Amino acid sequence: MATNIDKALYPAPQGLDALAEGEAPIEIEIVDPEEVNIGVDGLEISLTKEEPGQGEFDENLADVLSQGEIQEIVSQLSSDIDNDKASRKEWEKTYTEGLKLLGLQMEDRTEPWDGACGVFHPMITEAVVRFQAETITETFPAQGPVRTKIIGKETVEVKDAAIRVKDDMNFELTEVMKEFRPEHERMLWSLPATGSAFKKVYFDPGLGRQVSMFVPAEDVLLPYGTTDLDTCHRVTHLMRKTKDDIVRLQEAGFYCDVDLGEPAKNKDDIQQAKDKETGFSDINDDRFALAESHVSLVIKGDSYRPDDSEIALPYVITFIKGTDTVLAIRRNWKEDDDYHQKRQHFVHYQYIPGFGAYGFGLFHLIGGFAKSATSLMRQLVDAGTLSNLPGGLKSRGLRIKGDDTPIAPGEFRDVDIGSGNIRDNILPLPYKEPSNVLYQLLGTIVDEGRRFAATADMKVSDMSAQAPVGTTLALLERQLKVLTAVQARVHYALKQELGLLKGLIRDYTDVDYEYTPEYGTKRAKQSDYDLVDVIPVSDPNASTMSQRVVQYQAVIQMAQMAPDIYDLPQLHRSMLEVLGVKNAEKLVPLPDDMKPTDPVSENMAILRGKPVKAFLYQDHQAHIQVHMSAMQDPMLMQLMGQNPKAQMMMAAMQAHIADHTAFLYRQKVEQQLGFALPPEEDKLPPQIETAMSTMMAKAAQQVLQQNQAMAAQQQAQQQAQDPVLQMQQQELQIRAQEVAIKDKKVQADAAARADELALKEKQLQIDAAFKADKLEAEQERDGVRMGIDIARSRQQSRAKAQQPRR
Repeated sequence: MATNIDKALYPAPQGLDALAEGEAPIEIEIVDPEEVNIGVDGLEISLTKEEPGQGEFDENLADVLSQGEIQEIVSQLSSDIDNDKASRKEWEKTYTEGLKLLGLQMEDRTEPWDGACGVFHPMITEAVVRFQAETITETFPAQGPVRTKIIGKETVEVKDAAIRVKDDMNFELTEVMKEFRPEHERMLWSLPATGSAFKKVYFDPGLGRQVSMFVPAEDVLLPYGTTDLDTCHRVTHLMRKTKDDIVRLQEAGFYCDVDLGEPAKNKDDIQQAKDKETGFSDINDDRFALAESHVSLVIKGDSYRPDDSEIALPYVITFIKGTDTVLAIRRNWKEDDDYHQKRQHFVHYQYIPGFGAYGFGLFHLIGGFAKSATSLMRQLVDAGTLSNLPGGLKSRGLRIKGDDTPIAPGEFRDVDIGSGNIRDNILPLPYKEPSNVLYQLLGTIVDEGRRFAATADMKVSDMSAQAPVGTTLALLERQLKVLTAVQARVHYALKQELGLLKGLIRDYTDVDYEYTPEYGTKRAKQSDYDLVDVIPVSDPNASTMSQRVVQYQAVIQMAQMAPDIYDLPQLHRSMLEVLGVKNAEKLVPLPDDMKPTDPVSENMAILRGKPVKAFLYQDHQAHIQVHMSAMQDPMLMQLMGQNPKAQMMMAAMQAHIADHTAFLYRQKVEQQLGFALPPEEDKLPPQIETAMSTMMAKAAQQVLQQNQAMAAQQQAQQQAQDPVLQMQQQELQIRAQEVAIKDKKVQADAAARADELALKEKQLQIDAAFKADKLEAEQERDGVRMGIDIARSRQQSRAKAQQPRR
């Protein structure tokens, strides 16, 4: 099959154009739409269609997409934007009517007569001014609106990074972004009146830095039914830019280089009402009306779009209203985001959240009160005017000479009367003085409106000088409850805004700080911003400084009853910061503010009555030796004894030595364990704490043995070096020798006595044996005698027996 070749997709091979006419024809056969086969006299050449490559991620798609696709996108988008504007028609009507109640423009009334009272009751204006004044002082103090919050574990590095980020963010918002505070105050003026206000945070390529601009609620179009900017599928910002502003962005490559034409003169009702109230006119307005829509669309020609996906992706489309001339179509997600989440550039501030996308403001809440109060004020003033300058009827025949000139005080004029008395020819109309009922009704309406708007002042009669601080705090909280809730919403929105600014500063600025920070080096900016979170300095729990002062007064009263359980320096430092006292850290230094110093400087600080602090990584043994030497120095002790604060100094020195001793003991336990212990403020899981306690018990026992051996050795060394102790030891040796001699003498005497006793014992034994032998011999002798006597007795008995009887 023969066909033509699209030179844009299939460029001709080199040499084909050189073929002369009449030579072999070129046969083209398309086998695959992605591949073309060309045959020349049997020579077959294959050409493959090249896939369009991906351009830069931040490129302007309006330079890449076809005009047909661009016009189709803008046509549908323009229709949707018109529908968004039509859906809030009644809201714009309330907005326009509310602008008249501000009373910013003097009104010359001709009804019911020329010069009638045109005053407006300043109920809404007063509430707006007070809200702006109170909120700007709370959210933007002199030192800056940013403070930092550490997420996760607090380390020395993270704390230093938090200080650097806070200082840098406040420097950016107060010094670099000079428009931030004025734009913030403009937002705070519009917010209470209309109920909604927006801030747009983005990187401005013309300025080369981040900006945060106030966008009025009438310039932000939201689709019907949406309540959240994060989930809203279309947010349109109606902008007005001069031709020079657009050309500058075109030269920077942010907008397409297209013909702009002439700006169209189109102004909505709200802008006309604002111009009327403020006295401005659009005679010299040569600005173009632009629509920048942050919308989710399906753009098939986007090379960064996932294949075969019908999911709408976020884009930012900018075009000129009226002509639909497209200036930019850009991707609105991060390049490394696989989920294609929308990048948010708007922050919605709400006074009172409403039913729909926009909040309720004072125009909606007390607009009726303000209108009624204005009407009553005009009636009272007009009634007073009529009562002081009455009019009436006079007879046609009555003539007063020079009646065109008012009668001056003390002046009498001639009067020509046709007939009767002057009183009969003049009939004044019965104008009454201002009604007291209307005056009381005006006061009731004003009080109700102020109470509802939370702008009424607390009466002094409601307070008691003897009332406790807690009672005063309860009354303040009840009085400021509505305003506190509004301040909390402002605090939440400001936190989102600061978060967007933090991301832009981290991503688009240099890696170095513009100045040398107090802690750390300059080359730590981007890493610092990843470690901490930024939040406003305002307190969402207290809307005014007086409320916070009363809160701290209540805490100070409680601390007086139990000072041991409170951190009094921290309490007083916080009180000074609430009062807005500058250099509070110098007036009340805290241990966290102190930096490590040498032991001599610590001794000097203690002598001067200043606080000192020990740090874990110091040489605690050396510090303890220096501090102990100072305590043993007789000159220092003599001078300290004359100081009335000597007892406090000694207590501070001993407490500081105790801190170093505790850290030294910790280091010794860590040496025995072989690893560093977790920080003191860390909360350990029960299993780890139990296991570590077992190991610590063994390590503590080893440390005890080491300390005991060291103490014994030190004691021996001290004893060896003490001359008094040496003399005592010599005396003890002499006494020991005397005792030894005495012992030897006692032992000799004892031995002699023992020998004597042994001789005596042997003599006794001999005497006893002799006595025993003698007794035995006597017993034998007595036995012999007894035997002889017995024998004799027997013989005599026989002899008697043998004698004859007579």
